[in-house]
Amino acid sequence: MNNRQKIFNDPVYGFVSVPRGILLDLIDHPSFQRLRRIRQLGLTSFVYPGALHTRFHHALGALHLMQEVLETLRQKGTPISDEEAEAACIAILLHDIGHGPFSHALEHTLLEYQHEDISIMFMEALNKEFEGRLSLAIEIFRDTYHKKFLHQLVSGQLDMDRMDYLNRDSFFTGVSEGVIGYDRILKMLAVHEGELVVEEKGIYSIEKFLIARRLMYWQVYLHKTGVAAEKMLIHTLRRARTLALRKTELEVPRHLGWFLYRDPGEPMDTEELLAHFTHLDDHDVTAAVKYWSESPDPTLSFLSKGLLERRLFRLEWHNKAASETYIQEIKDQVRQHVGMDDSLNDLVFTGSESNRAYDDSKEQIRILFKNGEVKPIDQCSDVPLYTQPVTKHYICYPKFPG
Repeated sequence: MNNRQKIFNDPVYGFVSVPRGILLDLIDHPSFQRLRRIRQLGLTSFVYPGALHTRFHHALGALHLMQEVLETLRQKGTPISDEEAEAACIAILLHDIGHGPFSHALEHTLLEYQHEDISIMFMEALNKEFEGRLSLAIEIFRDTYHKKFLHQLVSGQLDMDRMDYLNRDSFFTGVSEGVIGYDRILKMLAVHEGELVVEEKGIYSIEKFLIARRLMYWQVYLHKTGVAAEKMLIHTLRRARTLALRKTELEVPRHLGWFLYRDPGEPMDTEELLAHFTHLDDHDVTAAVKYWSESPDPTLSFLSKGLLERRLFRLEWHNKAASETYIQEIKDQVRQHVGMDDSLNDLVFTGSESNRAYDDSKEQIRILFKNGEVKPIDQCSDVPLYTQPVTKHYICYPKFPG
């Protein structure tokens, strides 16, 4: 890699450096610069006012951690060529490039694709633009490269994505329960038979990491107020989409309008999709919500005003799905206050959220002992690892006085 570097001042890690060359060229690319305008935690700032950091912050942080861990593994004798190191850094830098505005809101409404699919589309388009220099990074991202540990560093139980977002989200929300010993974990990582392992003396840091992840999910990522705000936004976009497909004219930023008014049966051209997606960010959705707060459609304006003025819906968590009787009772109450029979499903909605701190069904965290033996962490740890999924059901509806 080129020794000349650019320095970024990161609030979490301090001064971090990026070598001049393709990494910096990618950071300077308009498709990546768009991440400056995408908040990492969507509407979580309604709960934690400091949670205003961006996907751009996160991607640079994950890149910094990738550089650190690759150096650690090299010092331990793991053969990693300069080409492989650069490719792993590119893969982690671009892992979230396909994220839409406000986290996953568009994935449920205006897009048939998950953000990982869009990320691959961006990588392939950039690979053409950079004359094939991202080919190895795409192999690592897709887990088709023969050195599996490189993919595990990008997307795995102990990947640099998770290391950074737990650390960063804890920092900006002020939720200290999410603090992890990321630096110690990085130093404890090693490669055994081509796969990532944790040295025996790092087991307690891993236990803390898993507990912190569990706490952050229920305290931050799935906080009921934040979930209520996200569901409101999703239903706002759904209502706008319904009206758009009825050919109702809505005031909307141009690139968001392309997604809103697109015929659902129409084949989607990748190049056209990315051209619009590159110009789509939180500002477009925020502007649309402001416009729609004055919409003549009462449901759309009700939802939009609620988001704009932080009059958020009430969200109740339950251990099992709400009964049809209870749902109907809520709908009757809402009908009495707002009188909108035809759109009650956009004002009273149900669903569920699941989380498990440690998902051992696809890949296990493995501990390397001094005698060379390797064991899954669930055979070594004496604390609960919360491998079973926890599912909570919700019902979400407007708050009314009395």
